[in-house]
Amino acid sequence: MESQELKVGSSCDRCPEKAKVFLGYGPHRFCAKHFTNFFGKRVRKTIRLNNLIKYGEKIAVGVSGGKDSMVTLHLLNKFFRETGQNKIEAIMIDEGIKGYRDNALRIGVNYCEARGIPYHIIRFEEELGLDMQGVMAKIHADAKLGSTCSFCGVFRRHFLNSKALEIGADKIATGHNLDDEVQSIAMSFFGNDLSRAAKLGPIAGIKRFDKFVPRIKPLYETPEKEVIAFAAFEGLEHYSEECCPYSWMAKRNHYRKMLNELEEEIPGTKHSILASFRNLKPLLIAKEMDKSSQIMECEVCGSLSNGKVCGFCSQLERLRKTETPRLMAKASAGLMKAGAEKSGAEKPRRARKEGALSCVQTKNMGSVKASDLSGVFGSLKGMKMTGQQFKDMVSLSFYRRFFFLFQRERKKCRHTGNEVQKCLNKSYTQV
Repeated sequence: MESQELKVGSSCDRCPEKAKVFLGYGPHRFCAKHFTNFFGKRVRKTIRLNNLIKYGEKIAVGVSGGKDSMVTLHLLNKFFRETGQNKIEAIMIDEGIKGYRDNALRIGVNYCEARGIPYHIIRFEEELGLDMQGVMAKIHADAKLGSTCSFCGVFRRHFLNSKALEIGADKIATGHNLDDEVQSIAMSFFGNDLSRAAKLGPIAGIKRFDKFVPRIKPLYETPEKEVIAFAAFEGLEHYSEECCPYSWMAKRNHYRKMLNELEEEIPGTKHSILASFRNLKPLLIAKEMDKSSQIMECEVCGSLSNGKVCGFCSQLERLRKTETPRLMAKASAGLMKAGAEKSGAEKPRRARKEGALSCVQTKNMGSVKASDLSGVFGSLKGMKMTGQQFKDMVSLSFYRRFFFLFQRERKKCRHTGNEVQKCLNKSYTQV
């Protein structure tokens, strides 16, 4: 958080103490004490203005042991459980990634036991008969299955919801921060997925159902770097040794890198994107409410689903149909075991797609694919908006940053800078 903006002798905005944190979007300079106060007040404000938690509700906190979930658990315990307003319980998912998830969950367990917070651990191996190591082996056997993230995310959400229902929780609090939300917004719009975009927000989803526990995001307006700084100043232990060994398969890494570079060059970009999305969301919700899709119970497990079979059962069936060669499974297990050993030797290289990014490599991003940018046109077309309507709806700063992306890619995209401007001034009937 410290940078060249924290010059020698720079003092806190609220006291004579030396500033420890610089926030470029303010700009703000805070000492450790006033930064943690600022951080806590913002989280409280997010909870209050979005009506995330009501008095007496039971809150299940999804805990992975990482910085975001540990900070979320720490603050909700401090704000609501210790004051007697609400009951808090932790739900932890063990995907079976040796040397990674087991070490991270140990931190979450220690925190809960030290403070008497009830916790529950769900293990993929016990519930599914295979862990993510087994999933990876099947992907090696059949690349058409996709990435591990597409399976892990579906399974984690399913088990979080089922356990929350079992313990009678009213809400599920997750550690999604501002960066996560803005990345999801970009992925949805650039991928022309308006249905997914409509479900984003401080409370996930559009409609409420009895068999679905609402998911809330107390860190919704909090940047990731500030979460790291808060955990450090509070002395809050969290797992930070390495990212998930399968994170290189995630498309999100490219968006993270792109947005971090924009934020570095133009402070406030992420907040501006979030504010603009909030202005657009009523249109997205109205579009989704007009759809005639019916929510029904899954024929296999009874969970809520848009079709006859839910995503969880569908993904599980895909895995079951894929035969895993014994030799391949053994080799995958050997790689994971060797990678978990903390020795001086270099860790074995996992099979990785050429040019793939891991989450630790996504601090800066030079460009975004023209094919992804064209998805934005499709998104606006779906909302039947002209360029001027789009400009009137979002903030001017977001509108300018929107074109910043195209200008960086105009040599690769079939639109020149001027053509992009002209295109947005027409109805989006074609790209």
